[in-house]
Amino acid sequence: MKVIGVTGGVGSGKSLILSFLKDNYNCEIIMADDLAKDLCRKGELCYKPLVKLLGKSALGPDKEIDKRVMAQMIFNDDDLRVKVNGIIHPGVKKFILERIAYLRAKEEIDFLFIEAALLIEDGYKDIVDELWYIYTNKAVRRERLKASRGYSDEKIDDIMASQLSEEEFRSNSDFEIDNSGDCEVSYRQIRERLGEPYGQPE
Repeated sequence: MKVIGVTGGVGSGKSLILSFLKDNYNCEIIMADDLAKDLCRKGELCYKPLVKLLGKSALGPDKEIDKRVMAQMIFNDDDLRVKVNGIIHPGVKKFILERIAYLRAKEEIDFLFIEAALLIEDGYKDIVDELWYIYTNKAVRRERLKASRGYSDEKIDDIMASQLSEEEFRSNSDFEIDNSGDCEVSYRQIRERLGEPYGQPE
């Protein structure tokens, strides 16, 4: 089983690439953001440490952590945000490492894809066998974000400025997919890297 990290800037179309991989290859996909949300739920790895840090005022009527309340608490408190991330990020990495070990032992899938915006910053380059950078030019990314999420130019500028540059993504990646144009072009790049999807002739 090969472990492949998938990263790229906001609006680069990572979801499109992952959907193609899920539908066409014998693989499992871990979305780090979704996993982080799951690990904050009651009974999961990050729940008790977060409640201890934030206090019971962060809980909703169902005793789950209220994400909106937590977001408000850390919005203007950099120290608290660092502490929250210091609970969630190691929890996500611990789960992923355990999942990799489990899947390697079972030997049932060919690929495990791990998607996260901060793969490089959080040190996942040392965990994955290969790191893919999904590149899309900024003009296309901007139009996608306006159409799909209703973001303003100012918000898009702020998000892009907070992320790694194209050069930083490239220098830390093993493979780049240009996802700026037709999706079939992107899919062809994947097939050339991984081989034909299952059920397809080599």
